[in-house]
Amino acid sequence: MPTAIAVTSPDLVLPPNDRQTPPAVVQPQDTLEGSLLGMHALIEQHGYVIALYSASAGNDGSPPVPSEKSVAQRLHTVRSVLESDRIALLGIDLPPLGIALLAQQLRQLSVCDFSPGVLASSARLLAHYIYAGALLGSVTKLDRVRVSLKSHAKSWMPGAQFAVLANPKPQLVRLGQEEQLAGPEFGTRLVVANGPQPPSDWVTSTLAPAWQVQGVATVPPPAESSRWWGTGKLVEFAAGLHDVSVLYQLVSSVRRETCHWCELELIGDRCGFCAAPLSVSSPAVPPPTARALPRGAT
Repeated sequence: MPTAIAVTSPDLVLPPNDRQTPPAVVQPQDTLEGSLLGMHALIEQHGYVIALYSASAGNDGSPPVPSEKSVAQRLHTVRSVLESDRIALLGIDLPPLGIALLAQQLRQLSVCDFSPGVLASSARLLAHYIYAGALLGSVTKLDRVRVSLKSHAKSWMPGAQFAVLANPKPQLVRLGQEEQLAGPEFGTRLVVANGPQPPSDWVTSTLAPAWQVQGVATVPPPAESSRWWGTGKLVEFAAGLHDVSVLYQLVSSVRRETCHWCELELIGDRCGFCAAPLSVSSPAVPPPTARALPRGAT
């Protein structure tokens, strides 16, 4: 059985791109007992579990919101009670839809010949290639991306709309200005989630053609999106690699090491399961930059 990929809520489970992509599971569950039983069953069935949760904080160093903190605490409690070294808990600094897209990519790769350690440590690499942002009707309560006082003042103007990129490099532009959001220089598929009060269709009508995406999928908005972005007037979007062969090539291109603590394989500079840094005797190979993939790569 492939390594299980877990997310914290059902609305973070994106539809599979193909029949080979396994479903994601939801952890933690509503109660501690249910979480323990569910996680134990996953380990018995799949051998290893990789659980993604939000670890986002604003540029000012503000801590995660209480709901995010409680989810992380329960996941760590479950792993501690089960005393299992087969559970990787990965705090991901991405917006909700970005986390959902990353989970989908890990699900695609879980059926490949990667070991659980390589799969878990590849999350940081794959996240670097996800362009996650939103179209917002207001930035007055946005604390996840640095917003200038000038932008805050403009957000009070009637009809003002802002395009915000949270990853890989934060950026904020006001619609109607000459500045545009920096897009990927490689082939991507765009996932779009309209909030309860979407400002406009700018994401699908303007951004998608400008980024030359290879497809657009519309999904229901994650429940945490309004809280994360500070407004219900939003359209969240995330663009990323979708071809499993390209994902496989990307992860395979990074040198593999052995964790000196738990002895699992890893890529990058930190083990995804025990979080131990790479041994100083084995220098890490930095992940390739986004420019390593040419536009239109499939």
